[in-house]
Amino acid sequence: MSLNDSQTVVTVVAGLAILAGLAGVVVPGLPALPLCWGGVLVWAIFGGAGAGGWAVFSAATLVAAGGTVIKYAWPGRNLKRTGVPTSTLLAGGVLGIVGFFVVPVVGLVLGFVAGVWAAERLRLGSNQLAWPSTVQALKAAGLSMLVEFGAGLIVAALWITGLLLT
Repeated sequence: MSLNDSQTVVTVVAGLAILAGLAGVVVPGLPALPLCWGGVLVWAIFGGAGAGGWAVFSAATLVAAGGTVIKYAWPGRNLKRTGVPTSTLLAGGVLGIVGFFVVPVVGLVLGFVAGVWAAERLRLGSNQLAWPSTVQALKAAGLSMLVEFGAGLIVAALWITGLLLT
């Protein structure tokens, strides 16, 4: 298989977008699945893969869309079942963003935990009642990240398969 220079550049750019998307699962501000999907789209349009590239793109679209729905629905259902309100998650998200800028690297996690705990402490009135809700919110956030990363890996695997077969 010989590639001309523009196809090589497109392939490298697509690969970097997919890698950035996978990193975006843990880096705030990077849209993980849209970056992975966009990398495959760029490759399908400009990579010269033909019908095979569009088949890979179609499969990647289904995986990215499904992953996006599942990453919100599954953890959200678990949180509703345990009684953690959306306002608690919002408080955790806001303090997580603040924490990201105040304490580099670990501030996002620390801020999220502090925000969820504080919101639940105010809502429930007890440290002993607030901590189980905080743990449930952390499990839900972890599950959401795991689903998103898994979907991103599947998109990357589809793209690599498309590279090898087209």
